[in-house]
Amino acid sequence: MTRADAAFVSTGTLPAAKEVARLVGKAHRRFRSVGEGALSDVYPALRAADPARFGVAVAGVTGATHAAGDSAVPFSIMSVAKPFVFALACAALGADEVRARVGVNATGLPFNALSAVERSADGRTNPMVNPGAIATTALLAEDVPTAAAWERILAGLSAFAGRPLAVDEDLYASAAASNHRNRALAQFLYARGALATSPEEAVELYTRQSCVAVTAEDLALMGATLADGGVQPRTSERVVDLATCRATLTTMLIAGMYETSGDWLYDVGLPGKSGIGGGIVTVSPGKGALGTFSPPLDPAGNSVRGTLCAAYLSRTLGLDILASAPTVPRS
Repeated sequence: MTRADAAFVSTGTLPAAKEVARLVGKAHRRFRSVGEGALSDVYPALRAADPARFGVAVAGVTGATHAAGDSAVPFSIMSVAKPFVFALACAALGADEVRARVGVNATGLPFNALSAVERSADGRTNPMVNPGAIATTALLAEDVPTAAAWERILAGLSAFAGRPLAVDEDLYASAAASNHRNRALAQFLYARGALATSPEEAVELYTRQSCVAVTAEDLALMGATLADGGVQPRTSERVVDLATCRATLTTMLIAGMYETSGDWLYDVGLPGKSGIGGGIVTVSPGKGALGTFSPPLDPAGNSVRGTLCAAYLSRTLGLDILASAPTVPRS
């Protein structure tokens, strides 16, 4: 192998802290001037985002964090909440039960496609796209009042982050007034018997979880919790168990980047999840995670700078779980 190849191959741990910090800074400088992508217009409030914002953070399973740029700027978690709420549902009901009721196979369609529910015989899709995520959230409210279900979801997301999180109320007001597509998805699911609560309750909870404010550093630590088998690296709290982490990372691999998940896996080689707020969480099991924030999105709804950054750091930090080399060098 060449020296460059050696960096690409997955290693047992992250590089030394100084090297991680250097590469995080280099990634930020390398991609901050990228001008491609457009702001999301799904909710009116998202159109007000600053397209120049760009933050990068890497968190190891030890809790050490290295960041650059706008890594401490809050933004809406949006769909990056999906794997963590899926994990909470698996912890509550069991991963097999959630798979049986929500589904895990990729739809190959945009994240909010009504046709994904229509063409499914039983309404099951995937927990990383909107219909499956709405169905997943509803499972946490199946036998409890909406307020109690929300407290459970917010407490769970906060436990992953290692600090109390809160809803961006201005964004929530915008989303709640304009989430017509998600309301239609919930009605479709309910008609198929694939929703554990009323459509109104499911959409209310799903909208609230999507409007939780986080930072790139929060996402890195949330991802690092999954990377460490469910233990939050800063608080040492066990948030979920090992089996739940595996199930969650699997769904992220399948459809975390929507219809471009194949390209993502080919380029990055890691479980990832994007959101239209501009965030991406990328997880390297046993090592740590990457959180990025940059609002301009590609046509599939994934942050342009975040995607480039994840591919670069996966290679240079030796994170790619699919990259390998002989243990004994061959001539």
